[in-house]
Amino acid sequence: MPYLTSSIPHFKAWVRREYTKNLEEYHGEFLHCMVIGVTTMPNRTLSFQVIFTGCESDDSDSPNIHGGAMWARLPLIALVADTPLEEWPEQLPPYLAQPWDCMSHHHSVYKLERATPAPWIAKVDGEFYPAKYYFTVDYTDNEVADDPAQHKQSHVLELLDAGQYTGNIVALPNNRVRVTHPAWFETGEGAPDFRPNQHMFNSKENVDYVWDTQRVFNNLYSEDKEYQ
Repeated sequence: MPYLTSSIPHFKAWVRREYTKNLEEYHGEFLHCMVIGVTTMPNRTLSFQVIFTGCESDDSDSPNIHGGAMWARLPLIALVADTPLEEWPEQLPPYLAQPWDCMSHHHSVYKLERATPAPWIAKVDGEFYPAKYYFTVDYTDNEVADDPAQHKQSHVLELLDAGQYTGNIVALPNNRVRVTHPAWFETGEGAPDFRPNQHMFNSKENVDYVWDTQRVFNNLYSEDKEYQ
């Protein structure tokens, strides 16, 4: 189980340049990068390892001073998708970009392949927007992450056709997203009638079973005819 930082399915993005200068300068400027890793720290949003490409200087007389430079732990809200846009998107506050902070240093990163081809629907600030799915981060080895009633995944998505938020990268749990795929199923409308599970399940919770050693050890080599 990875601790702190993992490689991810890499993607291209733009970095709000002020995050490379302690939020003191370069507001409204952007640096191009490859996003190659994710870091999870409890009570913080996801953060990312990037390699700067320097390609923002390709169409100017400015020298390429950033290509190949790296930066660790850039916050989620510092990233903008590498998608052609008429205007740079308005920055989301952390509570909208990732409503639930990371729950543990221990995590896994994976891509839900069957949920990848079609757009997702993301709920941000009470509105529904189409979104492009990148990958998922899940958490464990923490009392909150392992509590069935509190557990949350972070699905990393690019907002599409979201007005002033188009192009922002977000990390949303299951209760803020829907998967769409017209060839497989019809997308539902309205709020699902769900309630978070409050229970845990394990094979030794039944006392009658645990105390019946013949049943517990009823394996392929058992000679007890009653349990074969």
